Amino acid sequence: MDPIGKKLLDVAEKELGYTEKSGGYTKYGNWWTENVDADNDDYFKTAPWCDMFLAWAADKAGVTEQAGQFAATVDHAKWFDEHGAFGREPEPGAIVFYDWNGSDDIDKIDHVGIVEKVEGRTLHTIEGNADGYKLMRKTRSMDNVVGFGYPSKVKVETKYTPKHAAPAPTVDRVGDRVTSTASHEQEQQPAHEQLPAQEAVLGGVLALVLCGSLALAAGRAAAAKAPTAPPIRVRKRGKHHRTPVALPADMTPADLDRADAGTTVMPALSLAAAHEAEDREFWGRIAHLEEDAELAFWNSLHAEVSETTPVEYARAPGFR
Repeated sequence: MDPIGKKLLDVAEKELGYTEKSGGYTKYGNWWTENVDADNDDYFKTAPWCDMFLAWAADKAGVTEQAGQFAATVDHAKWFDEHGAFGREPEPGAIVFYDWNGSDDIDKIDHVGIVEKVEGRTLHTIEGNADGYKLMRKTRSMDNVVGFGYPSKVKVETKYTPKHAAPAPTVDRVGDRVTSTASHEQEQQPAHEQLPAQEAVLGGVLALVLCGSLALAAGRAAAAKAPTAPPIRVRKRGKHHRTPVALPADMTPADLDRADAGTTVMPALSLAAAHEAEDREFWGRIAHLEEDAELAFWNSLHAEVSETTPVEYARAPGFR
């Protein structure tokens, strides 16, 4: 089964039984006049409509670029031939072209239909303007077949841009809390980097104690300022989502639109999970403070001095 032809058959089956109106008027010819013919020529409203029906069905199925859009059967067959999609092997879903005189000449084609089933040299088809007035199923012999057009073999690069390709909105805040990665980095600056300037001012044992205390206080202050509700980060969709892509031969933009309409939007990352991720990132960045040998020195010194009584401080050499 030709996959593109299958889409045409699905549309054609719903139209079975349509009969042209008074004077040969058909809705397919009217559609052609209003939507395809550049001159909006009323001639087509009552013209032979076997191929205009297929053009209408291709439009409804969203496969015009693979199935073609013609009012003249000869031009339609030549279009398939130019695309390397014309042959003599019957196949369900193929477009079949007839010459009632039994020739193999494309220029002498009289009629067109779409193959529904193949049984040996017998074709079961759906045809518009069959018997000169109706859309119906027909059983035909291969004797009058000039050839077949295979829609899925027409190489057409159908471009499709997903509807969800618009840039994702920027999320800067959760509730009333606003925090940036830059502010985290500023808070995480090791306090001991500021010690040289302080040592130039302070001296003796008191300077060492004060520096150690400041280092500890700065580290604890950085930890205390870690936000309890960091912002949820939304990854923006990249350009690869906005780049038109070539679709497979058996797929059309209409198929993707239907799939897109039925897509369920995944829930946003939970706030709790976001908090946990931010906490891991923050504590990972300041973990080196606990392992820093210099800070450990100040920490131990502070502990020792803290155990010294005021009297012992007063007796220490150089204490003023």
